[in-house]
Amino acid sequence: MNVLLLYPLFPESFWSFDKALELIDRKASLPPLGMITVAAILPQTWEFRLVDRNVRSETEADWAWADLVILSGMIVQKPDLLHLIHEAKRRGKRVAVGGPYVTSVPDAAQEAGADFLVLDEGEITLPMLVDALQRGETSGILRAPEGEKPDVSGTPVPRFDLLDLSAYIEMSVQFSRGCPFQCEFCDIIVLYGRKPRTKTPAQLLAELQALYDLGWRRSVFMVDDNFIGNKRNVKLLLRELGPWMAARQYPFRLSTEASVDLAQDEELLDLMIAANFTAVFLGIETPDTESLAMTQKFQNTRNSLIESVQTINRKGLSVMAGFILGFDGEKVGAGDRIIEFVEATAIPKAMFGVLHALPNTALWHRLEKEGRLLASSKNLTGQQMGLMNFIPTRPIEDLAKEYVDCFWELYEPSRYLARVYRHFMNMQPAPHKRPFQMLEWVELRAVLTIFWRQGIKRSTRGQFWRQLFSMLQRNPAVFVPYMSNCGLLEHFLHYRQLVRHEVETQLAAYLAEKATHQTEPEKAVTAITSQEKVVARST
Repeated sequence: MNVLLLYPLFPESFWSFDKALELIDRKASLPPLGMITVAAILPQTWEFRLVDRNVRSETEADWAWADLVILSGMIVQKPDLLHLIHEAKRRGKRVAVGGPYVTSVPDAAQEAGADFLVLDEGEITLPMLVDALQRGETSGILRAPEGEKPDVSGTPVPRFDLLDLSAYIEMSVQFSRGCPFQCEFCDIIVLYGRKPRTKTPAQLLAELQALYDLGWRRSVFMVDDNFIGNKRNVKLLLRELGPWMAARQYPFRLSTEASVDLAQDEELLDLMIAANFTAVFLGIETPDTESLAMTQKFQNTRNSLIESVQTINRKGLSVMAGFILGFDGEKVGAGDRIIEFVEATAIPKAMFGVLHALPNTALWHRLEKEGRLLASSKNLTGQQMGLMNFIPTRPIEDLAKEYVDCFWELYEPSRYLARVYRHFMNMQPAPHKRPFQMLEWVELRAVLTIFWRQGIKRSTRGQFWRQLFSMLQRNPAVFVPYMSNCGLLEHFLHYRQLVRHEVETQLAAYLAEKATHQTEPEKAVTAITSQEKVVARST
């Protein structure tokens, strides 16, 4: 059986880092971990060929070679995923589709022509696909029994050998699935449950060893949606991971996502630093306590968010954070309060978007019950630059303006570079950090490009050199991540232009529709009923 694994395109986004990727001659930030895990779960007597369309396009030779085409993706990859289903069927290929998007909203893929929908988690449903194919079945919907989640301690090492390692900034591994919290807008607990399931330390070390043996020596991102969801098990891992990293001269810089209560566990922070974790993404969402309570993100209300971020940063972890505008009951000026928070904590990479109701989340069901989901919900794309897909409690015009203004201000060059400087100056380097490390030629070339653009061409040149020399003098151990974050300004300058154009275009279309058809925003769109939602999902 020849299996062609196709991974759809991502649109340009906050995390795509397109302009920064150009600096270091890489094609994508992260590899498709789900696809190479699928390849590891399926029979190893089969032949596999992976095409990540964010790296290269598939060829007619790839299509001709395939007996079975397998696709997977997230909501944001929906347009290209559906396109690939059509292309596969046009060539007479059997198509199996899975992943988080199709698991949440299966009808569109089925209508596009997919033969098999392999839903939920692959450890359960991929063996069902193998059995169906062996029985000669030509189509089917394969789902896990209701409420059943796989024991990930049996998940095999992903097929990293299928990747073009030179195309990516980071590799990715996964230790756990699920999150113990109940944030109303989050679909992680819908897809993977509220009881975090973890691999064993031996499993995770075997995955890292596989990367090490393939020659990988750069960053590794642990893609867990909440790495510390099961603190007991993660500490067991870290106690083995630290010595493993030390014995190999710390070959990887590690990063992950975690809940903000990480700041209250000093032992856990110390263990992460000892294992060479260098960065963590926190879901801050908003500094407004009332909005956090409304969306049931109570874990962010128990301690000072500013102090928590500062604690994590001082320990030696660079903090990335996500922020959302548009919660119910949100007061005017929420965007300004987010700017104030980001400046107070000096977070360099602050992802900022407008709230969307994702299918089957608690937020989706509540808004549906209240008649506040918009007809546009049927075209949900997960695009970060889109306006909300429901009727908010504040005027859409106000929210759109705050969003654009906030993003524009956050990534004003002088302000961004100042945050990067303060953030890394606050970091205490780990004891095992060397003041400098050898840079590859492509990385050295990127540094020289940054010197030219930010140190010579732009009006921030004086600020750039003052901060750089100060960093080299006072905290040289963080030079590499400091320069990497300076380099990301190239992406953010471009992306903030896209945000302003896209949001202003959407807002103009909304206002034109409102003026033409109705006088009240609530009447300018049609709320989806339960029956209409089913129809919408299949279009």
